[in-house]
Amino acid sequence: MSAAATDTWQESNARQLSVAVADVRVRLERYIEQHAPPRPTEPPRPERPEPPRNDERVVSRSFIQRLLSEPGERPAPAPEPAASAAPNAGPQSAEPVEPPSALEMLGKQLGLSAFEQQALLLCAAIEFDTRIASLCARAHDDPQKPYPTFALALALFEQSSWDVLSPERPLRFWRLLEVNQAGGQSLTMSALRADERIVNYLKGLTYLDDRMASYLTPFDLEGGLIALSPSQESVSDAILRQLQQSADVGRLPVVQLVGGDPIAKQLVAHDVASGLPHRLCRISIDLLPSAASDLEALGRLWVRESRLLPLALYLDADELDTASERAAVVRRFLSRTDSVCFVAVREVIPRLGRHSIVVDVAKPTADEQQVAWSAALGAAAADAPPGLAAQFNLNVPTIHRLAKIAASETVSPNLPLPERVWEVCCASERPRLDALAERLRPTATWDDLVLPPTEMALLYQVAAQVAQRNRVYHTWGFARKMNRGFGISTLFAGPSGTGKTMAAEVIAAALRLNLYRIDLSAVVNKYIGETEKNLRRLFDAAEDSGAILCFDEADALFGKRSEVKDSHDRYANIEINYLLQRIESYRGLAILTSNMKAALDSAFTRRLRFIVNFPFPNAADRRRLWERAFLQDEVRRGLSAPPLAVLDYDRLGRLNLAGGQIHNVALNAAFLAAHAGTPVTMTHILDAARAEFVKTDRPINEADFRWSEPPRGLLESSPSPGSTVPA
Repeated sequence: MSAAATDTWQESNARQLSVAVADVRVRLERYIEQHAPPRPTEPPRPERPEPPRNDERVVSRSFIQRLLSEPGERPAPAPEPAASAAPNAGPQSAEPVEPPSALEMLGKQLGLSAFEQQALLLCAAIEFDTRIASLCARAHDDPQKPYPTFALALALFEQSSWDVLSPERPLRFWRLLEVNQAGGQSLTMSALRADERIVNYLKGLTYLDDRMASYLTPFDLEGGLIALSPSQESVSDAILRQLQQSADVGRLPVVQLVGGDPIAKQLVAHDVASGLPHRLCRISIDLLPSAASDLEALGRLWVRESRLLPLALYLDADELDTASERAAVVRRFLSRTDSVCFVAVREVIPRLGRHSIVVDVAKPTADEQQVAWSAALGAAAADAPPGLAAQFNLNVPTIHRLAKIAASETVSPNLPLPERVWEVCCASERPRLDALAERLRPTATWDDLVLPPTEMALLYQVAAQVAQRNRVYHTWGFARKMNRGFGISTLFAGPSGTGKTMAAEVIAAALRLNLYRIDLSAVVNKYIGETEKNLRRLFDAAEDSGAILCFDEADALFGKRSEVKDSHDRYANIEINYLLQRIESYRGLAILTSNMKAALDSAFTRRLRFIVNFPFPNAADRRRLWERAFLQDEVRRGLSAPPLAVLDYDRLGRLNLAGGQIHNVALNAAFLAAHAGTPVTMTHILDAARAEFVKTDRPINEADFRWSEPPRGLLESSPSPGSTVPA
């Protein structure tokens, strides 16, 4: 409705309401005149005493008794008023005015009879005209009763019906009136008050009842932007058609929006609601009251508001366990509503209490995301959209928001736009992931890895497959023959300290992606079902941001399933089964590290794309590790490094230590040298190595850790660049 049309309707409604309130006032004045006691003009004669006072002067008791004792059937509910029938039809009524007034619209939406509209108007009139309260007190012949009652309404208006008192009739069922019935007081003589929301509605104010405010939850949409991909638009159009067809034949069904992405489901629901058109409100199932009476009151309030505004409900049930008590509360609530309702779920809820239709909702396809990136970035995008669409799984509004952030000068202004967009995308999901996993900042490079050529080749393949997924799956069409398994799951197996976590860092740095090491204490929960929920949140957040997940010591989570002997075994196996399914459907890179490869469940082996074995380093590899342990290569790039004496790298290579242990020994030796104020010497290194052997309970040959400085020039190795030799 345009602004001009709204102003015209407001003026018309105000005029009709003023006429209707004036009619109520005239009826009260006429009633008072007809039933007021005669004023005595002379003293009463002794032989004719004055009869006792009774209530016939006010609201005639005989009138009420006549309604109670009248033979025949109870009056049937009055039919709904026609759109043109005014409740104050009488001698003062004018011709019906178009458009209909708020009172007429209210009567049509909630099924009020003409008499019920008049009774409601009597209760609301006291808010519009200050004279009504005193007239009610005079009509009751009691200054302590300046309020309307059912008895007064029955006496004032034609076509009165006793069933107006019924709790099943609209006035009480929809809580349009508040009945203040004191102890021992009859219902007909109890004070009535029109609901505040209804009073304002009659005046032309349309707003959501403030009692609903505590139940509503804001939507997670990006700045209110409602932008759908073509595939999501087709889902929205299909839902809209089904709702329109159902409205023609009967009660509307509940729409179950099934999928793992809340934003996509909210976007589709908003698009459908705007097509009806309805205002969409979101309520979390956690806020639904458990008490039956409170749930009934909320259901009635919601249905009333949905008819007056109108509204559509978005019930957020993504975390609902269909076997829980909360699911029963959801079913009871939905059985008491008849408005347009969307239920956002991950799995279909059976027996909702209302007929339902199930619709799968997903994020835009990779091709649609690529088109959205191209539109958002424009000509400056270059060849970035395919890579962005392949690595990050985002909705259209999120793509536009991130592109806008990257285009601003505040984000790495010296970098090209494609690189800025990549950084913004990597940072977008960090808050969700940081709560469930530990973010590792990659510092290692390919040059830091010391592995046999076969294992290095496998690591290069892992990085290449992550980088080329879009080309292989979508450009070359492999996705047409696959419905899952788009991600890459890799197992790094080998003894502790052989470089498994470092290899994960190297791959993350090469791909410019965030690396998260899973914190088992934040994921595993003793309560049934909570571990799966935490894992689901983790995988969803990582999938959106393209992060690499590193399950360190994976055998703790991915262990073999056991024979079921009690309920604990059964639920432990359920967790492993969930991991099997989720790791296969995960579209990113998941790296599992373990030094107990045999402890992993055999079903994981089939789902792994790569298995990279990290062997214990031989003497030659250990020598290379020692040469890199003291950062001497950094000196050539102008970076700092510890000063070194002449070191015997062949002697160090004979120490039976893994790469992680060599790093520890080098670090401890550097601290010993710093404390002594000298360069790092063989004595410092051997002392630190001996402490490492003691720490790991390994046998020690003291001769291996004694060092005597040989004559200068006898060592094959010479001082490294930037090092010094003690005098």
